[in-house]
Amino acid sequence: MAHCMMIVPLLISLCLILPLIQASKFQYCDNNKDYDVKVSGVKISPNPVKKGKPATFTISATTSESITDGKMRVDVRYFGFPVYSQDHDLCEETPCPVTSGNFVVSHTEELPGFTPPGSYSLTMKMINGESRELTCISFGFRIGSASSVSDV
Repeated sequence: MAHCMMIVPLLISLCLILPLIQASKFQYCDNNKDYDVKVSGVKISPNPVKKGKPATFTISATTSESITDGKMRVDVRYFGFPVYSQDHDLCEETPCPVTSGNFVVSHTEELPGFTPPGSYSLTMKMINGESRELTCISFGFRIGSASSVSDV
């Protein structure tokens, strides 16, 4: 019985810590800039990303202003070299209009099977309809080696 009493706090601790482990560290592109959109977290699923499989990047953020339109620019680098750049309609990544408060931007991308494994960096900018930068963050992610038969 005493053994079970020690396991319960351990399980509760794991439930609280696990979401933090899955979150990725990020940094603002310009630490001196006061962005209109404040990012509170980035989650990558699966982590590490598997080539040839969909990967979802989820950004939790807060805004004090309503956002009615805009774009999300994604730039990916591999060993510092640009390998991917694309603009996405912000309203396809999150329901618009975004009212003041918390919101989530979620983007899913399937990486080609020939994508080399390793460490990548991603820069994400949110730009409103008037071409004003609302936020800019960067974070790293890993692409694992070839998926195994058990992943299929």
